[in-house]
Amino acid sequence: MTDVLEQRALNRALLARQHLLDRTSRSTLELVEHLVGMQAQAPLASYVGLWSRRHRFDPAELSDLMASRRVVRATLMRATIHLVSAADALVLRPLTQRVMSGSFNGHFSRLLDGVDVDAVVKVGQELLEQQPRTRVELRELLGARWPDWDPDAMAFAVTYLVPSVQVTPRGVWGSHGPAALTTIESWLGRPLDPAPSIDQLMLRYVAAFGPASVMDVQTWSGLTRLREVVERLPLRRYVDAQGNDLYDVEGVVLPDPDTPAPVRFLPEYDNLLLSHADRSRVIPDDRRVPLPPGNGATAGTVLVDGMFQAEWRLRENVLRVEPFRQFTPAERDDLAAEAARLAGFIAPGRDVALELPI
Repeated sequence: MTDVLEQRALNRALLARQHLLDRTSRSTLELVEHLVGMQAQAPLASYVGLWSRRHRFDPAELSDLMASRRVVRATLMRATIHLVSAADALVLRPLTQRVMSGSFNGHFSRLLDGVDVDAVVKVGQELLEQQPRTRVELRELLGARWPDWDPDAMAFAVTYLVPSVQVTPRGVWGSHGPAALTTIESWLGRPLDPAPSIDQLMLRYVAAFGPASVMDVQTWSGLTRLREVVERLPLRRYVDAQGNDLYDVEGVVLPDPDTPAPVRFLPEYDNLLLSHADRSRVIPDDRRVPLPPGNGATAGTVLVDGMFQAEWRLRENVLRVEPFRQFTPAERDDLAAEAARLAGFIAPGRDVALELPI
């Protein structure tokens, strides 16, 4: 008989895989690879995400990895920017290229009707290999070459269809820089993987986000038609309370659903909240996931008892927590302690006041 997993069991399993029940001593690089990348649309989001998952995380560790090109920020799963290891960038971009192509076709191809897109992409790739360039710079250069064609659409064609990375200093803690792009291969000095394994990608997703359904992995990756892939893998099968099939790596013992879950502060866009079709394991009552604009170290979400129960924001030396429900005295104490630690991390040396729920 197939085991049934209720919502709380799925919640605790996910938190354990994400190192949000207990912080890990894994290295920063090992953790980024275990998570199969971290959402990094907000340039500094990954720093807060790593701080919440690692013991004694020092932002210099990630900055050094970026400066040495062992970690990069590239557009991958769901056609969004992710922080990944260099090795993973070379594997993940070929696997997600059809996601990128589909996004481009859905949004911009109609603006380039009759245009030789292959020629635009070829020239755009050459421009990015000459030196890192922003999308605005691409727009100007491509528009000058083909003045009768839509310059914005041409620039987007290059950024969607040419495998690229955002170069440092953007995304480096304490630094600022434009969203300048160059090709993955020129930045890393290595070619893209010519035969990446979709099977291995699915196994890694389940190890970091499972137990999960086929729809969950498709939501996380942006890829489609993955049922055949998932069902041929050596995975353990569960069902959720609605009878949907869930898959997990063999041999992993799930945590007790009654395991206490500590308060955790997450950045905006954290993949914990975005990587399942059924988000009820972490988001109650169909609550909207906040996607506030920012650099990634000034706003985000708060997990209380493992669920998204509050938002946080740092503004003018005030760290404010806005709850969605009333907290118990013990929950408020834990919230205050973790908020103080977060303030010490994102605003070291500053006198940050805490505004917490009464």
